[in-house]
Amino acid sequence: MKRVLVIAAHPDDEVLGVGGTVARHAAAGDEVHSLVVSEGASSRYPSGLDEELRAAGRAAAEILGAREPRFLGLRDQHLDAAPLLEVIRPVEAVVRELAPEIVYTHHWGDLNRDHRVVAAAVMVACRPVGPAPRRVLCFETPSSSEWSPPDPALQFTPTVFVDIAATVEKKLAAMACYATEVRPHPHPRALESLRARAAYWGQHAGLTHAEPFVLCREVVR
Repeated sequence: MKRVLVIAAHPDDEVLGVGGTVARHAAAGDEVHSLVVSEGASSRYPSGLDEELRAAGRAAAEILGAREPRFLGLRDQHLDAAPLLEVIRPVEAVVRELAPEIVYTHHWGDLNRDHRVVAAAVMVACRPVGPAPRRVLCFETPSSSEWSPPDPALQFTPTVFVDIAATVEKKLAAMACYATEVRPHPHPRALESLRARAAYWGQHAGLTHAEPFVLCREVVR
């Protein structure tokens, strides 16, 4: 059994980027945790929706077979307004407590600034000191990763593909829990679009459906 930790900026990112892989880990008997850094609501919605998003996150985790998510509740779309250390410290505390073998988080080049801050904080929190994770992977977040400027340093170029043919429908069912975040086709967060995206990435690796990742660090002992 492996202990896995997904560190996401907002409620729904943990499903968009790695939902099928989470369900696959859970089906294999792995212990899967998630940490959501921002409340994800205050910059876009009336007050009070943050609790609705948390409820959606708990329902999505149950579908995927993961443990109940942890929520830091930092202010949405303001993670870059504070010193990075204020994000690193609570993230690092959870990493140290859980001591996961595998960590998944955002890609450093995402258009969304919160995603970038979380990616930077995770790399510090998971630095190879003490009981550090042996694998750190960055996931794609539809409607953010693909909309970055055309700078090669920011482009999401996956190196790892996880077969989610058996779990793609669980991913879509989990995403449907986030009723306020699902969009109509052809938006990237439409359920139809997410299924097509999994098929697209599967074609890169001889699979019917896949989730892509960039391997940031792997320590083999």
